[in-house]
Amino acid sequence: MDEQAVRAAAAESAALQQRFVAEKAGLLVAVGRRIAETLRGGGKVLTFGNGGSAADAQHFAAELVGRYVRDRAAWPAIALTTDTSIVTAVANDFGFDSVFRRQVEALGRPGDVAVGISTSGRSPNVVQALRRARELRLVTVGLTGQGGGELAGLVDHLIDVPSAATPRVQEVHGLVVHVLCQIVEEAIAG
Repeated sequence: MDEQAVRAAAAESAALQQRFVAEKAGLLVAVGRRIAETLRGGGKVLTFGNGGSAADAQHFAAELVGRYVRDRAAWPAIALTTDTSIVTAVANDFGFDSVFRRQVEALGRPGDVAVGISTSGRSPNVVQALRRARELRLVTVGLTGQGGGELAGLVDHLIDVPSAATPRVQEVHGLVVHVLCQIVEEAIAG
């Protein structure tokens, strides 16, 4: 990769972020306000994904529990990707497709928010968890790539990035995490 290729990748990412925000700003505000309403009411956020999406899930939970920008009270958010004993026990006993579903069953309560992240929208463990979250009356949010895949029909709020390129989708997901945190902080602590 040379300098021109680096500039082209950055330009592609920036253009996609601008297009996404132009199309989805209202959706982000609605989802951020819904998360804030849940947290104000004593509920929690459960977030999960695989690989880079697991890192995004952990980042989101960390910003809510710690802080995004403002010094404020901690809010309950759990990344279901981080407890290796639970993940490995469930994977061993029930299969990897169940690792998030079992945790949603154990930790989720009606009105909580479940945020599943899958660039394709087809990750079986994310799909199972969001399906179960809906059955348990959690508010469901899917962060995906173009079209939303299987998650499109399973979530209350689909935040789909208009791209099939995984790296570009993940870059926008990073922006989404920060924007949602900012909306929540301003709604509760602003």
